[in-house]
Amino acid sequence: MSNDMNVVGWFEIPVADMDRAVKFYEAVFGYRLERHQMGAIDMAWFPMQPESYGAMGALVCNEEFYKPSTEGTLVYFHAPTGELDNELGKVEVAGGKLLIPKTQISEEHGHMAVCLDTEGNRIALHSMK
Repeated sequence: MSNDMNVVGWFEIPVADMDRAVKFYEAVFGYRLERHQMGAIDMAWFPMQPESYGAMGALVCNEEFYKPSTEGTLVYFHAPTGELDNELGKVEVAGGKLLIPKTQISEEHGHMAVCLDTEGNRIALHSMK
């Protein structure tokens, strides 16, 4: 394995209602998700630049294989505006819930917060400011 790669190459966030989930993520982050039907799995891909920093991923809906949960893996999203307060101000308006308010990790690592999305998943947001 090359040392110039990120360890995570793809992530999937389970959802129960794809339309509701897409509406939430687009409202909070301000970007458009791209819907794809992959057989029995409904997916909405987050914007991606394959040669760019960070992992690519999608929302996924298939009640047999994917169950939203507040336990398990926690995905951290970069705040697209670079200012965490901007995205956090949209979470509850979009139907989510703030679980851990903006908290400084350290001066070197910036700030984070944890939210509950409309599907019942914990997600984290991160920014340096």
